[in-house]
Amino acid sequence: ALRQAVERSELRVHYQPQVSLNGDTGLSGFEALVRWEHPERGLIDASEFVSLAESTGLIVPIGLWVLGQALRQVSRWRETRPGVTVSVNLSARQLADPALPANLATAIRDSGADPGVLYLEVTEDAVEKDPELAGRMLAAFDQLGVKLVVDDFGTGHSSLQSLRHLPLEEIKIHPSFVSGLGANPDDAALLGALVELGHALGVTVIAEGVETDTQLAHLRDLGCDGAQGYLFSRPLPEEGVLALLGAGSN
Repeated sequence: ALRQAVERSELRVHYQPQVSLNGDTGLSGFEALVRWEHPERGLIDASEFVSLAESTGLIVPIGLWVLGQALRQVSRWRETRPGVTVSVNLSARQLADPALPANLATAIRDSGADPGVLYLEVTEDAVEKDPELAGRMLAAFDQLGVKLVVDDFGTGHSSLQSLRHLPLEEIKIHPSFVSGLGANPDDAALLGALVELGHALGVTVIAEGVETDTQLAHLRDLGCDGAQGYLFSRPLPEEGVLALLGAGSN
């Protein structure tokens, strides 16, 4: 059924806003998240089928399609909001695809987008799985001019030695470190240490899974640079993004 979904164009891309916490809270970009519009079950979240796509290899064509969609969209959005960017996740399987740098270059060229508006997210575990391969691939992406992000930061086992040699622009802190802010002092201390670590690496630090004003206030106090979560918005279809950008420009 998933193979047929690709063939029948049943996949959709939704976009979750990311906001800057430096100064006034303001929209800085979007993360592209794939969904499956199943003819019987309705809209299916990526968490229900990405592992299957990974094991079957379908993640490679699906991921390339998401990249193309996201690049075309961000080119349109920047006509209204010039500073907006888009983030796209790469799985370990995609990271191991030797054709990915060339395919990415083609996708950027075909979209007409500035490569600097694209942020590629790889998990800490994907980097640790094969640090040498990850280093080579990320260096190739960096040569194309795209920005690089380590996702789920704090949940993997990557060493500072390996991370500091990667051409990173940003790290994203896993929601599990955000959920207890305001209730558990240990969570604030741990998240503060992760923010300081990110800044020591010279990168921007984004917190994911922000759902309450209390969490947001703590993140500001801890010096976090950006945030993403249901407090600001759930992932939006294309028309929802256009409405948000339109409202923001008035």
